[in-house]
Amino acid sequence: MAEEAGTATGRAPERTDPSGPTRAATRRRGPLAALLAFLVLAALVLLVPGGEPPEEDCRPLRVSDWRPENALTEEFARYGDDNSRLDDWTGGDGSRSLPLPDGRTLWLSADTFLDEVQEGRSRDPESVWVRNAGLVMSRDGRLERTLLGDGPRAWFPGLATADGREVWRWPLAGVVEPRTPGSAEQVVRVLLWQREAGQEPWTFGVPRATEVATVSLPDLRVESIEPILDPADADPAARVLYGTAAVPEGRWTYVFGADERTAHGRASTAHVARVPAGALADPAAWRYWDGERWQTSAARSAPMALGRTAERGATNTYTVARHGGTWLLLTTDAGGPDGRGLTTVTSYWACGPQGPWHGPHDVLVPPLPPGSDGRALAYNPQAHPSFGDEGGLVLGYDVNVPQEVAAVHRDVALYRPRFVRLDLSVR
Repeated sequence: MAEEAGTATGRAPERTDPSGPTRAATRRRGPLAALLAFLVLAALVLLVPGGEPPEEDCRPLRVSDWRPENALTEEFARYGDDNSRLDDWTGGDGSRSLPLPDGRTLWLSADTFLDEVQEGRSRDPESVWVRNAGLVMSRDGRLERTLLGDGPRAWFPGLATADGREVWRWPLAGVVEPRTPGSAEQVVRVLLWQREAGQEPWTFGVPRATEVATVSLPDLRVESIEPILDPADADPAARVLYGTAAVPEGRWTYVFGADERTAHGRASTAHVARVPAGALADPAAWRYWDGERWQTSAARSAPMALGRTAERGATNTYTVARHGGTWLLLTTDAGGPDGRGLTTVTSYWACGPQGPWHGPHDVLVPPLPPGSDGRALAYNPQAHPSFGDEGGLVLGYDVNVPQEVAAVHRDVALYRPRFVRLDLSVR
């Protein structure tokens, strides 16, 4: 009531407490305080371009330690070695995981070997393989079955060019979302890369297009495949395909992509798009980050700022996850005179999905299977957040010997995912 009394006399009462300003002084500071608050908010907004405020609890994030995640690695080995069926997965790469609403986990695999494992160690040189498959893991973490097309064929069927060359689909990130925006029914959406057979340096396929498959729940039946983006760049290395990571956040799904400059020994440029929840299969709903704002033209998408050196950065299969209010990007180091030549996983952090990304910070040199020779390569690091906890993150990666195809027949461990658990700390 003192304030009302002061107003009635026409002036503010004198303060006798020497520890604080008078009410009149507080009023004079009001506009200044408001200006300072505005400037602080503006500075924070600048941390996340596009006028979006950063997460309130965003902090610099680093990997402080790591250790093998043997249980997951051994579960894939157990399932692959089981010869009770000969039309299921014995190995594959590109492994990404997606938790399903009923507690199961859907694992997505790119090139996949089927058939028999001989004496628990090797594959027949003529063993059957397909371009993609799905694996279903039970609630208690046990792999139970392989998802394939009839034949058996790839779960997501392939095509052919007009002159008869193979066109295949590699599955990447997946999300569970409403069938349509606002719908109560949920489906799985899987990002696909469409690729065609090519010559060196495109022995692993020429990038063609980004697609989205709709898969029903709970039976996991492929319903449709919709084209999203067919980049027109004449140089395949400049074509940006999306789907290496997809992170639902609020009313959006953020979809990350990259070009394929790594085919020429350079770092890829990383890009990001966002799509309203429930609209991932609708190309008209996609919005691409152009460096300042989200807009409709994929051709105007700008590379995200990744670290300080343009020549050093990501490969085309980097991964992104959220930890608290911070976004974390992990990739096999690529490019630049100070890069690690695809031997070391590095990390970057940001306060928003479009960056800027701070780093790189070395994380680990992924351990290879026992007995593998020096030609084996670890690649495609992928985060599996549903297997992590508040203090850490599970990271998977693939192992291959690119110079010798026969190596993955001699040793089944060379073409199966391996896992480590990362400890994360705020710096």
